[in-house]
Amino acid sequence: MTTITDPRHRTTSPWPDRFAPLAAGWLGLWGVLALVATVTGAGYPFGPDDPDTGTSLLRLVPADVGPPLFAALLLGAAVAALAMTGPTARASRPLRTLLAGYAWAVAALLAVVVPDAQVLIMLGYAPMLILGAPFGWPPVDYADIFTWPLAVRFAAVVGGLLLAGAVLAWQRRTAGACVGCGRGGAGRDWTTPAAAARFGRWAAGIAAAIPFAYALTRFAWAAGIPLGISREFLTEMQGNGMVWAGFGLGAFATVGAVLTLGLVQRWGERFPGWVPVLGGRPVPVRLAVVPATLVAVAVTAATLGLVANPDFWALTGDEFSLASAPMLLWPAWGPALGAAAYAYHLRRRAGCPRCGQG
Repeated sequence: MTTITDPRHRTTSPWPDRFAPLAAGWLGLWGVLALVATVTGAGYPFGPDDPDTGTSLLRLVPADVGPPLFAALLLGAAVAALAMTGPTARASRPLRTLLAGYAWAVAALLAVVVPDAQVLIMLGYAPMLILGAPFGWPPVDYADIFTWPLAVRFAAVVGGLLLAGAVLAWQRRTAGACVGCGRGGAGRDWTTPAAAARFGRWAAGIAAAIPFAYALTRFAWAAGIPLGISREFLTEMQGNGMVWAGFGLGAFATVGAVLTLGLVQRWGERFPGWVPVLGGRPVPVRLAVVPATLVAVAVTAATLGLVANPDFWALTGDEFSLASAPMLLWPAWGPALGAAAYAYHLRRRAGCPRCGQG
């Protein structure tokens, strides 16, 4: 049953209306840069100029083809985003379908194909790099880490998400649904809070178990237990400090697993009483949904690169071990985390200030 909630103290978010112009500007800028790289032959970050090509699907694209291809795709997507800011009634249904299909394809390319595993790796190491920088640990050259190819990968994620937001808002508007919440038209049983609670529990459990299984191996190595690796390799990692880098990644994965469980726990909806200042207050929905969605995108991007690498499939054969087993579960991690975040959103979304439904 649809109820009307009191919209007081809520303001209409401007983001659904801003996605299209922001996407057009962002994609247009990078499309021009790709065009410059096409003309000058310099600045293309992938191919031979990419130091991390092992898991990148773009390694399959010749370096002389990449710049003009990206220029065409990005500038075309910028034009498509601009078209989504105008009236929708003038466009025929086939044209709207074609426009939406192109926009979603480019959004997926930018968000989950271009980034590959490097974005997730950087997110995992970021806490150590930030906290350890004042103390000179880890002993790395930051110029070798924060590279132009890495910056372009993050820029691609931003562009893909902006374009996805633009096309989603545009499709809602053309379908006569609320641009802000998507409600309208025929009801869908699986979007009810009760249904979201059911599939959300399964999704959150899967999405939490996979990174925690990965973390257990890294914690074992830090404790001197050669779980899934040889004693000689463990000694080598202890000597060069890599075992502690693995411990840091394991800690990051464990925190992520715990926060994932919060998507289906009471403390994920209301801050526990022991939290200073915020204790007892409701957790803002976006504070949980936005980070979880970003990590789901990063994990999915990393998984695509891994699955496309022939070395990944060797893990299922003679190279299978307890160290590599958690990686075989990664294809389920991103979709499960995305589903858990969406279920959390469906359960906790309030009445919409745009349409009044809730």
